[in-house]
Amino acid sequence: MNLTRVDLNLMKQWVVSLIFLVLVGCGGGGGGSSAPSGPAAGSGSGSAPTSPTPSEPSAEDYEAAAVMLDLATFGVTGESLEVAAKIGPDDWLDEQFDTPPSYHLPIVYRYGSEYGYDVLNGAIPPALYRRFAFFERAFTAPDQLRQLTAYALSQILVVSDSGALGVNPVGLSSYYDTLLEHSFGNYRDLLLAVTLHPSMGFFLSHVNNAKTDTAANTFPDENYAREVMQLFSIGLYELNADGSQKRDVQGNPIATYDNEDIQEFAKIFTGLAYDSTNREPQFGRNQPVFALPMVMFNEYHEPGEKHLLNGQIVSDGQTGLEDIDDAIDNLFNHPNVGPFVGRQLIQRLVTSNPSPEYIARISAVFADNGEGVRGDMKAVVRAILTDEEIADASRVREPFRRYLAAGRALNIAPAEGYKYGVTGYIVQNLTGQMVLTAPSVFNFYSPFYRPQGGMGLISPEMQITTEDTAIGVTNVMANLVYGDAPMATHPELSPVALNLEPLVDLVDNEDVFFDQLDRLFFAGNMSDFTRTVLSEAMAELSSSPNEEKVKLSLYLSLISPEQAVFGGVQ
Repeated sequence: MNLTRVDLNLMKQWVVSLIFLVLVGCGGGGGGSSAPSGPAAGSGSGSAPTSPTPSEPSAEDYEAAAVMLDLATFGVTGESLEVAAKIGPDDWLDEQFDTPPSYHLPIVYRYGSEYGYDVLNGAIPPALYRRFAFFERAFTAPDQLRQLTAYALSQILVVSDSGALGVNPVGLSSYYDTLLEHSFGNYRDLLLAVTLHPSMGFFLSHVNNAKTDTAANTFPDENYAREVMQLFSIGLYELNADGSQKRDVQGNPIATYDNEDIQEFAKIFTGLAYDSTNREPQFGRNQPVFALPMVMFNEYHEPGEKHLLNGQIVSDGQTGLEDIDDAIDNLFNHPNVGPFVGRQLIQRLVTSNPSPEYIARISAVFADNGEGVRGDMKAVVRAILTDEEIADASRVREPFRRYLAAGRALNIAPAEGYKYGVTGYIVQNLTGQMVLTAPSVFNFYSPFYRPQGGMGLISPEMQITTEDTAIGVTNVMANLVYGDAPMATHPELSPVALNLEPLVDLVDNEDVFFDQLDRLFFAGNMSDFTRTVLSEAMAELSSSPNEEKVKLSLYLSLISPEQAVFGGVQ
């Protein structure tokens, strides 16, 4: 690409100042102009088909649609923007909740079959097939809200591509499909399904976890018992409904559990082993089968009473699965779950620093969806995405999601006959992220991370925002926009193909063109300063083809600090 006529010093300043700007500048709207009514450029998947309303959307309709799609999908497309602007955010949410899930595992099986892997009979296809599945769904699936909710849940209920999971794409794709299946269901059912999933059993070592054997001096593994409490349900300290910590009379936070509680829950999660597809399952001896829930072997399950939280006692004589049911109920009904999980979902979907009032409102919906049901995920997600606090929300955009959003807006696709794995490994290397590849069960970053110099604000994504990833994102965007050379690292992958024609058609009307960039990439928060920079850069290319003007404007937009922050940089 040729950027010699662009103010490179300004670009360098943008990159170097990124960490400072995204912290001190996070706030409400960024001063961008509102989107005018009229047809939106671009095309692509992202919404279920709808019938347009008779009236044309207003500027406010487009602005509201851009915000909703930015929050609730992997990225705005021209087509999804038109649909959401015409029917309104509330009806768009209704359609998304009603759209069936687009699962990942069928894609792994399809690709495996195409390349001679008899996956259904146990053959293991290449590991990167699960990446193919993720990218295909992220870029094209109509159930975008479900896909994004599952992605958010994957950063709370974490498994990662370690060991056998790293070489078997069935395990991680099946786990992701479990998150998809329960994204709009009940959190209690999700917690049980995750507990019984073999990928979680492998990752947190409660598969083939046997009862106490005093002669052999072995005891139940405590790993999952600890993390299901600390990370998946109640957290370390007792919480008020607004997410604040409860305190004892000395002013100290009150722990939700202790080592004895961990030992008691560890007894619960004993006796589970892999199922089998072609023979009778055996405890401790089967090869990993990652697409079927684990099965219970009661003879390996810890007998006796188990003492759970809040004084609950699991009776002796129950089956292992009955014990697990009781333990999941015990955790699910703990008052911490609403504020603990709700706060993290707010962070992943809307804002890094929700107010106590915002958390309390979501906790109330988790506790009761209005019809007496606790843990209704559909109600929780709707409440998060329609809360009044969205108007002032801000969040550093994850580098990985910035790439996905850019790809969706530009209709990224592989060449005919290739797969949607387009740049998975390169994106991971440059952004520090890839779905289900976190370095530990604690995810890529902590939900409580406070960067130095951040004025006490929480910004989880800043934990992986380094000089390397800041520059890496600019390189990812450069490769995306100016991808003349193949970026693939595998013979089944192809160079990125983009459809820039809808934007090229708008470039002669600068205001309309910039309004569309604003909708697609800034959720209506493009600043006047950025518009001026783009206008001056395009003026330098006045004699160049319109496609070159579009590419330059896209690149400068996608690497700008305010595009790195939902809510804009002031």
